[in-house]
Amino acid sequence: MICYRKGMKDGPDITITAALIGDPARANILMALMSGLSLTAAELAREAGVTPSTASCHLAKLAANGLMIGARKGRYRHFRIADGDVAHAIEALVAVAARVGHMRTRPGPNDEGMRRARSCYDHLAGRLAVELFEHWASQRVLRWRDDVVFLTATGERFLRERGIDVPLLKRHKRPLCRTCIDWSERRHHLGGSIGAAILLRAVEERWATRDAASRVVTFSAAGTKRFAAWYTVTPRPREYQGGHRAAGT
Repeated sequence: MICYRKGMKDGPDITITAALIGDPARANILMALMSGLSLTAAELAREAGVTPSTASCHLAKLAANGLMIGARKGRYRHFRIADGDVAHAIEALVAVAARVGHMRTRPGPNDEGMRRARSCYDHLAGRLAVELFEHWASQRVLRWRDDVVFLTATGERFLRERGIDVPLLKRHKRPLCRTCIDWSERRHHLGGSIGAAILLRAVEERWATRDAASRVVTFSAAGTKRFAAWYTVTPRPREYQGGHRAAGT
């Protein structure tokens, strides 16, 4: 017992953050913000199922403890997830809850849409995102090193050809690649700055639209084909491919 108590005193205290996330109303607020969009206090009060005054108290606690950020836009104050670390932690909890069967609602009209494509904070999740990740891993755009995914030199060239400014992304503090366990597919999808750039590209090219009322990302039939064509690695002649295989490792 003495060793246990001593161990609990070492390092960061996760109980405070866990308690903040574990409150049902605050959990609803954070899940609403996992759409990656900024929402007002009134919108978040509706999501949480509480009065505006109660929501204000919850928002103040979440902001004070680094889980969200508020900024005034015109007459209203808008809130968003603080950063990718917070979003990654929430998505990891979602994956664990789904794995053990702690589902909050029965399947509804958006269920299949959520499983096909949704936003995971600022990057794409769902079946389409998993398919992209696995294709890039098989084509050496991405490479596993132990339990971490890296962009290869071949991958950097490929992404630059696809209009992703990798040198610019490298100047950000955020990692280029970060993996999430997709809660609906139970396989990996790609986060990090490259993952965010992918979702942004899909929306800018109008292959997909984001639903302001949910996390669903809707791809049209034509958009799905164009998105798949954009991320698909075209096989090169064997002698050319061999030279670049060495460069991409």
